[in-house]
Amino acid sequence: MFLTTKLHFNLHHQHANKNIINNNNNITCICNYYNTKIRPITIYNTNPLTITTCKVKSRMQGDDNFVIKSSLIEPDGGALVDLVVGEGERGAKRVEAESLPKVKLTRIDVEWVHVIGEGWASPLRGFMREDEYLQSLHFNSLRLKNGSLVNMSLPIVLAIDDETKETIGSSSNVGLVGLDGDCVAILRSIEIYKHNKEERIARTWGTTAPGLPYVEEVITPSGNWLIGGDLEVIQPIKYNDGLDNYRLSPKQLRQEFDRRKADAVFAFQLRNPVHNGHALLMNDTRKQLLEMGYQNPILLLHPLGGFTKADDVPLDVRMEQHSKVLEDGVLDPETTIVAIFPSPMHYAGPTEVQWHAKARINAGANFYIVGRDPAGMGHPTEKRDLYDPDHGKKVLSMAPGLEKLKILPFRVAAYDTTKNKMAFFDPACSKDFLFISGTKMRAYARSGENPPDGFMCPSGWNVLVKYYKRLQVEEQAQPAVLTT
Repeated sequence: MFLTTKLHFNLHHQHANKNIINNNNNITCICNYYNTKIRPITIYNTNPLTITTCKVKSRMQGDDNFVIKSSLIEPDGGALVDLVVGEGERGAKRVEAESLPKVKLTRIDVEWVHVIGEGWASPLRGFMREDEYLQSLHFNSLRLKNGSLVNMSLPIVLAIDDETKETIGSSSNVGLVGLDGDCVAILRSIEIYKHNKEERIARTWGTTAPGLPYVEEVITPSGNWLIGGDLEVIQPIKYNDGLDNYRLSPKQLRQEFDRRKADAVFAFQLRNPVHNGHALLMNDTRKQLLEMGYQNPILLLHPLGGFTKADDVPLDVRMEQHSKVLEDGVLDPETTIVAIFPSPMHYAGPTEVQWHAKARINAGANFYIVGRDPAGMGHPTEKRDLYDPDHGKKVLSMAPGLEKLKILPFRVAAYDTTKNKMAFFDPACSKDFLFISGTKMRAYARSGENPPDGFMCPSGWNVLVKYYKRLQVEEQAQPAVLTT
């Protein structure tokens, strides 16, 4: 599977109104509220990925009798959670939800409904109750009834305010209302408990410094109570942005790995455009797996598709750029699956990278590439990294509940000025290497200046340049704000 970038004007017209709700197809639309200044034209071919369930023989080590199961690695808890109700039940569930006290969801709450409902957080079956929340917050894990541990480094919770709590009263179930006013889910056997924001922030990020993007967007404006319970998602969450065919669920990904007869799956998460250093790493990883004896390792290129901070490149632009990387053969589309990971981004460094790895276990990946400063960011008030750049990979190698996932440390790549291409950094020749940060890359694109030849495929680079040109035009068109 790979993305294509042919103009499709009918498709663009179809998705021009992102507020349309297609009730006939039982689809809930969540509008794309991010980066609303610029919405590049959707130009993706929407031919859906054909997903088939099949049993295939492993080609590893010449063993013709070994049959791959539905995945190469068991999901956490042993069974993949799927909380989306069957189509035949949706009408009755919708009627029931409308009769219950209501909890209004934010756009990021809806993303978490998506994440929980498809099983990315298996074995979690809803927003966390207090015992699950405390285990996650203090131990980064959940203990199951059989005594085993699964990793759960980020609290997945739903906040409500005092008024909503009073409205719920003694009801044991509530309806969750999406952005369009329709109920998207039911939360059953609820438990309401205190939302200690300072403790949550301090334990998740290791700081309460002002300027943390997820904190300012989600936690600070949220209510003083958390509500947990068992989730029933009434209908699949859709975004109607031209990219829904790439939001493959863990179940769909597992089926696709089988269809491709994968004997290893290595996942790479990113929230930035793919440059040739990333591609070098991914191609080298596949080479290493082949040398280890695997016959058909498949790359899951898995960009994060939920909330990101304002200066990150928007999802639709990133996906278009990724498509160029595949079209130009920088990555092999025959051995690469591009799909969108729907989780919001916390920028919580070593704490969050555990969540990213755990979710890929549930998606069926048995190898995970971890890079420098994964899920990190610059300190919001000081000129330094918020986290030690090496701690993410060290934490993953020790984290409880991730033992079955094989961690592949990121080899540092930089631009080799003697060879005019991206190469693995050699400390012995450090003066020959140029490090181009994400900030520097964005500065190049904003100014229209080209990076050194060999940094990124030209067609992919042009996608970024066009985006930043459009962004600048929009910014210049904004009316001036008078101050007194």
